[in-house]
Amino acid sequence: MKRRTKIWLGLLVGLLVLLAAGWGALQANTHQPTPAAVRASRAAVRTDYGLAFKAKRPAGASVIFYPGALVAPASYSIWAKQLAEAGTTVYIVQFPLNLAVLSGNKADQVLRATKGPVVIGGHSLGGVMAARYAKAHRTKRLAGVFFLASYADTKGRLTKRGVPVLAAVADHDRVLNWSAYRKAKANLPAQAQFVTLSGNHAGFGSYGKQAGDGTSPVTNAAQQRAVAKTLHRWLTTRVGKAARIAGQARH
Repeated sequence: MKRRTKIWLGLLVGLLVLLAAGWGALQANTHQPTPAAVRASRAAVRTDYGLAFKAKRPAGASVIFYPGALVAPASYSIWAKQLAEAGTTVYIVQFPLNLAVLSGNKADQVLRATKGPVVIGGHSLGGVMAARYAKAHRTKRLAGVFFLASYADTKGRLTKRGVPVLAAVADHDRVLNWSAYRKAKANLPAQAQFVTLSGNHAGFGSYGKQAGDGTSPVTNAAQQRAVAKTLHRWLTTRVGKAARIAGQARH
C-alpha cells in the first residue's frame, strides 16, 4: 500500500472516530422524556415530521411546536395531549439531532400535510427558531406565535407580522437568559401577552432536571397543566378573536 493511501485511510478513520464520538456525546446529552411523558406520547400519531396529537373535535388553530435544543419531542407530550383533549391538535416537530437550528423550516412539512390555521411556537432555542420561521414565511395560515421560556431575536422580529403573540416564562427558571429575554421584548408587537407561571425551565417539558436550572416550587404535573391551560386560553381568546376579526374584515 502506498504511503499516500495509508495517510488518507488514516485521516478517514480518524474522521469517522470523531464523528462517532460527537454523535455519542449528543445522544448522551439529549434530554429524554420521563415515564409519564412516554405514556402520554402513546396518544400521538407518528409522522414523517414528528408527533401529531390530534383532537377528536378540533376547533380553531392547530399548534406547530419546536422543541428545545437537545430535548426529545416526546418530552412535551403531557401538555400536548391535554391540549388535544381540549380541542386543539398539536404537531411536535422532530429535528435532526434534536436541534431546531439545523432545520428551521421543518414547519413546511406540517403545513404541506395539513389544512387550516396554525400557530407556531417553541421552547427555549425552539422558540427562537419558530419566530424566525414566522418572520420569514408570509403564509396566511399563520394565526399566532408563542414562546415557552424563549424569545424572538432580531432575525425573528415580529413587530410587523400582525399576529397575536404569547410569551410564557417560569418564575424559577435559571436557564433562560433573562437579560436577552427582556431586551428581546422590543422584537415583539405592543399587544404581545406576557405570562409568568410557577415552575422552572425544564418544567415546560417533562424530561427531568436540567443543569443550572432552578428548583421548581410546583410539581412537573402542575406546570404541565398550567402550560396547557395558558395555551388553551390564549388560543381561544387572543388567537380566536383575531381570526374572527380578520374573517369579518374579509366579508
